[in-house]
Amino acid sequence: MKAVADSLRQTLQEVLPALQAISEPDASIKPQPHKWSKKEILGHLIDSASNNHHKFVRTMAQPHTEFVGYAQDFWVAEQQYNISNWQKIISFWYAYNMHLAHIIESVNPAHLQNTISIGGSKPFTLAFIMEDYVEHMKHHLRVILPEANIISKFQNIYNV
Repeated sequence: MKAVADSLRQTLQEVLPALQAISEPDASIKPQPHKWSKKEILGHLIDSASNNHHKFVRTMAQPHTEFVGYAQDFWVAEQQYNISNWQKIISFWYAYNMHLAHIIESVNPAHLQNTISIGGSKPFTLAFIMEDYVEHMKHHLRVILPEANIISKFQNIYNV
């Protein structure tokens, strides 16, 4: 899983300066009333980091784990990311993901075939969940930084 952890770290390091260069007012702009601002997208990625942190560690602990889904729009709205400080959002997102890269790199290979079902989904291996986490992040970073030419293979297959 070193390659996955390295990909996560590389993505973080590559986009950090571009994220930090976005002004506070620009980060707060909602492209449409029902669409997330850049702050809210990065806030969603913090929520994703939190949920995946639990998924990773709990799936390491036993052969199969059942995990609840979460209401993404509710989480983003209730945490009021759009009125939070943009640089603090970036710092927390970056630090949390560096920790997740450590977890991914350090996972016992014996746990990688353990499975998790999310909100009643079919089972996915821990290896897949870890790989998909990075692709999900890239998918959202493409929206925040369209000029960065970030490539993502993410497909939302969890609720299918």
